[in-house]
Amino acid sequence: MKRGAWIAISVAAIGAAGAVGYYAGASRDAMRVFASSLILASNASEPGKEVLYYRYPDGAPFYSLTPKKTETGANYVPVTNDRDVSPVGRHASKDASAKGDEQRILYYRNPMGLPDTSKVPKKDSMGMDYIPVYAGDAGDDSTVRVSLGKIQRSGVRSEPATKRVLSTAVRASGIVKLDERRQAVVSLRFEGWIEKVEDVTTGAMVRKGQPLMRVYGSALSAAAADYVSTRGFQGGDRPSLKGGSRQRLENLGVPAEIIHQIETSGKVPLTVVWPAPRDGIVLERNVTDGQRTMPGDVLFRLADISTVWVLADVAENDLPHISVGQSATIRLRGYPGQVLHGTVDLIYPEINMGTRTAKVRIELANPKGLLRPNMYAEVELAAPSNGPVLAVPDSAVIDNGSKRVVLVDKGNGRFEPRNVKTGQHGDSYVEIQDGLKENERVVVSANFLIDAESNLKSALSGMAEAEKTP
Repeated sequence: MKRGAWIAISVAAIGAAGAVGYYAGASRDAMRVFASSLILASNASEPGKEVLYYRYPDGAPFYSLTPKKTETGANYVPVTNDRDVSPVGRHASKDASAKGDEQRILYYRNPMGLPDTSKVPKKDSMGMDYIPVYAGDAGDDSTVRVSLGKIQRSGVRSEPATKRVLSTAVRASGIVKLDERRQAVVSLRFEGWIEKVEDVTTGAMVRKGQPLMRVYGSALSAAAADYVSTRGFQGGDRPSLKGGSRQRLENLGVPAEIIHQIETSGKVPLTVVWPAPRDGIVLERNVTDGQRTMPGDVLFRLADISTVWVLADVAENDLPHISVGQSATIRLRGYPGQVLHGTVDLIYPEINMGTRTAKVRIELANPKGLLRPNMYAEVELAAPSNGPVLAVPDSAVIDNGSKRVVLVDKGNGRFEPRNVKTGQHGDSYVEIQDGLKENERVVVSANFLIDAESNLKSALSGMAEAEKTP
C-alpha cells in the first residue's frame, strides 16, 4: 500500500475518534477512547512491526495478549517489538532510542528467583511483577546489574581494598593447673608410727621446715643411736665409723636438720618432728594420730602455687601462629576485669582426636595466690605480623566451602563476582593474596543479596543456552 493510502487511513481514524469525542461532550472517558484509537491507528499503519502484547492505557499493571478494552471503553495500547516498556510503566525509558540496544527487554524473570521466565509482563501467584532482563544485563556474564533503588533499600555498602597490618589473635579456652615440678610427697622410708599430727589440714598453707607430725620408728632410733656412739661422746671420735652411721640416717630419708639436732645434742630421741620439705598448700593429708605407716605410704602431698600453668586448647589450624616464648594474655572468669600476662612454655606434641586441638602450656607467676587449680581461663595469643598486606573486611568475603568470592563494585549498580585467595585473619579483616587489586571497591554489607542475583543470572543463562541447543 502506498504512503498516501496509509495517511488517508490515519486521517479517517482521527476523524472518527474526533467525532466520538464531540458527541460524548469531550469527557475524560471519550478522550481516552480518542487517544487509544489514535495509537491503534498509528501502530497499525506502520509495516514491519510485531505486536507483542497490550497494556493498560494509563500505565497501570494490567496486560493482555489479545486486544481488549477497559471498563470505560478505552482500548488497551499495543506494545510492538521495537518499544521498550517495563511491566509497570514507570520503569520504561523515555529515551530508549538514545540508550540503544542495551535497554531492550529480552524477557521477564520470576521476582522470587524461581526458574520461570516470560516473554511478556506478568505477575506471580503473590501479585508481584516479574522483573525485566535487559539486553545489556544478559550480554555481560561477568557483572551483575542491580537497580539503584534496590541498592538503597537493601543497604548495600562498599569499601576499597587497602593495605594494613593485621594483628592475628589466637583465642582459646584454658584451665589452671599446678606446676608438676613444684609438687612434693611426704612419706617415710621405714616402718613407723605417727605419735601426733600437727594442726595441718588439707588446703592449709605451709612453709618449708614447718612441723607436720611427730614420728617414731625402731629403725630410726637404732640408726640414731649408732650415730651418737660414733661421735665419741663415750670414748673419743671414731671417724671411720662416723661416716657410715650418718649415711645410714640419710638412707632412711631423715632430714638434714634432724641429723644436725642429733649431732649437736648427743642424745638419741625417742621420736622426731618431721618437717615440710617445701613451701606450698596441702593437697592431701592421709595421716592421723597413732597411725602405723609403711615405707612409701603417702602421708602428705604438697604443691607450690607461686608459679602455675595454664593449659590452653588451641585449634589445629591456629598452631602455625603459636611459638615457644610467645606472650599470652589471660583473663580469669573468677576475677573479671583483671588481666594477667605469661609466656608460652611448651606446645604439646599431640592432637586431641575428638576436639582437633593441641595443648599449649603457659607459665604464669602467681605471687598472690589468686590462681587456683582447675580455674577457667580465657587465653589470647598475639601472633607476630608480617607487615602490611592487602586486606578487606571479613564481611566482604563470601565463603561457600569450595571457593571464596568478593563482589567488586563497578559503579552505576554493576557488580562483578571475583574469586580470591585469602590469607591470615586479624582485627576483623582478612588478607587477600590473589584476585583483587589495591583500591578496588568491594561490597561489605548485604553482599549476599547481590550474590543471589549473580547465582540466579548464571542459572537463567544456563537455561537459555540449553534451550538453544537442539
